[in-house]
Amino acid sequence: MVELLDDCGRKRDAAAVAEAALTANPDDPRLHAYAGMLAIQLGDFELARKRYSYVLEHELRALEWHVPIGLASTLRYRDASHPDFTLFRNGLQRNDLSDLARAELHFSLGKAHDDVGAYAEAAQHYGQGNALRKRHSSWSRKAWRRAVESRLATRPLTVTAEPTTGFTPVFIVGMLRSGTTLLSQVLARYPHTCNRGELAVLARLAQQLLLEGAPDRTTLQHAASEYARLSRQDDAPDARWFIDKQPLNLRYVDLALALFPDARIIHCRRNPRDNALSLWAQCFIESVHDYAYDFDDIALVMRDGERMMARWMRLYPNSIRAVRYEDLIASPSPVVAELARWIGMPPSAVSSSAATQSSDPISTASLWQARQPIHPRSVDRWKHYAPYIPELLKLPER
Repeated sequence: MVELLDDCGRKRDAAAVAEAALTANPDDPRLHAYAGMLAIQLGDFELARKRYSYVLEHELRALEWHVPIGLASTLRYRDASHPDFTLFRNGLQRNDLSDLARAELHFSLGKAHDDVGAYAEAAQHYGQGNALRKRHSSWSRKAWRRAVESRLATRPLTVTAEPTTGFTPVFIVGMLRSGTTLLSQVLARYPHTCNRGELAVLARLAQQLLLEGAPDRTTLQHAASEYARLSRQDDAPDARWFIDKQPLNLRYVDLALALFPDARIIHCRRNPRDNALSLWAQCFIESVHDYAYDFDDIALVMRDGERMMARWMRLYPNSIRAVRYEDLIASPSPVVAELARWIGMPPSAVSSSAATQSSDPISTASLWQARQPIHPRSVDRWKHYAPYIPELLKLPER
């Protein structure tokens, strides 16, 4: 039941069931691990550490269950005396771990050293973690390029569905780690707005519709109704604007606007060096992001993403707005207020510069950062790493 609710996006319900199950089965390490993961996504970092600590104390296989990377995500380390540093280092001394578990320990140590400003050590651990993950990567540069060129060669869709009454999707797209999670959390504070996180629905519909050639209006109408149904669910009866922040939806902007002519597309952009570093410093669970373990692959995805968005901007200039991460960080209130006006949202008295204490679950790599007060620490972060990661200097500094 816990996994089913989690898969359906019902994180809060899944967490409640997990905690109830722990009352009946307090000695089950797997249950503690799952409850810890859900607690992180819901922003209960103290409870997450409690659950993960139990797993580490009672289960030898805990290091294979994403526990270290979860533990490192629950706080910002203040100094290297924190016991997690020793825990992660001791884990690397074991000779019975898989490469993936070893990689997660390196990413955890990289994050911990980054927090305390030990950038040389952080770069070393990030490098080792990325090398291990790339060894097992299933991401194909050739397949990616083929898919991009196919999308760029597709003729524009000339038929659209009728606007869906009382339902306006807001698609936030761009590279991962470009501010998509932060922006979605702040916009979700506006009245009658629901943040659905990173939905896989548009990509699934795209695979069905685009393989069929040029879809007719009836087909598009059916697909739009399916997307709206899955977005509305039963927990947002008063919502009108639904945020879908799946970054890779940038591949399907034409389909999004064919399904919903009134939709709004927000393209998040960030200094490529900061964006690439932030990607390279993350240990992603989903194989679709395996490009992040190699700077050449990251640069390729960035360039192709810009090519696709340039095409959509030419075709649909009135439906797309670009937002720079640096502008969002420097002046969150005016940037977000202007976006909200463009979307058509009613004015909100909620400050955009305060800590993002949203109750929405966050399951992306930004689950810690997006709940903290907006700060400029990540702007020009690449400069700390330039002496240790020369690949960063090959990327443009926008």
